[in-house]
Amino acid sequence: MASRTPSVAPRSEDQQSGAERAPRRRLSVDERREQLIAVALELFSNHAPEDVSIDDIAAAAGASRPLVYHYFPGKQALYEESLRRAGEELSGRFEEPAEGPLSERLLRVMGRYLDFVQSHAAGFTALLRGGSVVAGPNAGAVIDQVRLAAAEQILHHLDLPEPSPALRRTVRAWIANAEISSLDWLADRSVPAEELQLQLVQELVAALAVTASREPALAAQLTGFFAAENPDGPSALLLRDLMGLLHTPGLGDSLLRLATP
Repeated sequence: MASRTPSVAPRSEDQQSGAERAPRRRLSVDERREQLIAVALELFSNHAPEDVSIDDIAAAAGASRPLVYHYFPGKQALYEESLRRAGEELSGRFEEPAEGPLSERLLRVMGRYLDFVQSHAAGFTALLRGGSVVAGPNAGAVIDQVRLAAAEQILHHLDLPEPSPALRRTVRAWIANAEISSLDWLADRSVPAEELQLQLVQELVAALAVTASREPALAAQLTGFFAAENPDGPSALLLRDLMGLLHTPGLGDSLLRLATP
């Protein structure tokens, strides 16, 4: 009996091109590690840390669970490394050339800050609210480092050789206010991001003015800053709003009475 030769269907063009396509390049050790960190950061940004598992990270990276453990001893280590990277990115967003009106520099800084807050909403909220069981002492250290970097950048723009303790407290208090305001905003989004961005800048300008009323060196410095402000900039808009309070029935008289020695 004649042997039967199995029929083989001709390959399609897609199959032929797939067979001829070069094999996927194997990632180096450093590249794979960076990939895992990037994937983990994306997951931790959009979910509370305790809601992300090693299996989730492995699946998103197209890797196996043992491979993830080959690079990191556990989720805690991967979370802390992702957090450190996020902290470096956030710190960098406070960097701004010391050129142009002060309030407009700050407005650009806060725009980048709020962009970060939006793109890392779940992780940012879980971390700052202290509700994550994954966040440990190292996480707190990263947050403190970001706050320190932000404060130093703001003080750099004020250009005072030796900032007073009162001025440092003012800047640190404003950073805390920015964090709290951002968390509240993420919870309800009741105002556009641009409105919160302007509000935060104006609150810093107002806080600096209050501090300057007790600090002659800062008052002298703010004189130059206000002289460089544009008529449609954040500082000018704030001053017009404050002046408008004087036209509120009864309030103007009360304020003037308090301002009279």
